[in-house]
Amino acid sequence: MIQVVQQGLLDTIQDAGRYGYQHLGINPGGAMDRVALAVANSLAGNDLTEAAIELHFPASAFLFDTDAMIALSGADFGAIVNGQPLDINRPVLVNKQTVLRFSKPVSGARCYLAIRGGLALTPWLGSYSTHLKAGAGGLDGRPLKKNDHLQLRQDNISPLWFRGKEVVPLPWTADVSHLYTTKDIIRTLPGSQWNLLREDARQQFTAAAFSLTEQSDRMGFRLSGPPLATQPREEQLSAGITRGTIQLLPDGQLIILMADHQTTGGYARLAHVITADMPSLSQRMPYQEIHFSMTDEKTASALLWKQEQDLLFLQNACKLRLEEWLQQQPV
Repeated sequence: MIQVVQQGLLDTIQDAGRYGYQHLGINPGGAMDRVALAVANSLAGNDLTEAAIELHFPASAFLFDTDAMIALSGADFGAIVNGQPLDINRPVLVNKQTVLRFSKPVSGARCYLAIRGGLALTPWLGSYSTHLKAGAGGLDGRPLKKNDHLQLRQDNISPLWFRGKEVVPLPWTADVSHLYTTKDIIRTLPGSQWNLLREDARQQFTAAAFSLTEQSDRMGFRLSGPPLATQPREEQLSAGITRGTIQLLPDGQLIILMADHQTTGGYARLAHVITADMPSLSQRMPYQEIHFSMTDEKTASALLWKQEQDLLFLQNACKLRLEEWLQQQPV
């Protein structure tokens, strides 16, 4: 098992989410950055959607009571095991009685720790993801805290693989640059109430810079930018909303709904962030600027399909590299 020896800011167990329950008021939740979750799991030899630990800085520190293979992806928090720096996007063997710590925020907002074989947890409604409001899923439906113990699902790491070392980085890495947007551009589709904006406000939406505020969290990213004016309108009825929906608040500011969003809302639904750009958005920090650009459904679908194909290719490549490496190890 692994033990939490230092509590982090907000570290929870997340997988790809639980679907099919929004009509009951239960949102899908899951990892904010589904790409980083998939990459970390691929490197650790797991299924793409296996549960992992989503970390925010300052992050938890973990004592490994058993030998394990781990992988980190997403944000770089300056990971260190017993004084040895670890690269993200690389599988690593860590010996029992070693401690994984995170020293400084280098880049990104959320880091994912995957452990080969996964965590031994009880699913709730078909998912291991932590649902904080319901107090269910993950570990007792709450963030990790000091002295928590997480049982691993399998323990099949041979001590011979370490060759007397405490930490063994495996000789391959994942290039993830093509899985994220390289600039501050977040692509969107028009929402059902896009036409509520005045013409000048529509131009502002794509021309102005918006920055994330400190009120941004797993429920939604509050933005600061020029107030967007609307046409005269009647009150709107509440309607279904989803991750990536961009709503217009009464003060003319915007909020982007994220993983732990509510299932219905009455604010105007101006636009939707395309699914392929949600991982990039999830790694933005407060005060960072973003710019919106409009695209079409055909382009959004093609970008998502390409991203999914790249993740499957990465999973297969990691599986082959791991099999080759294991064949070379002593038994």
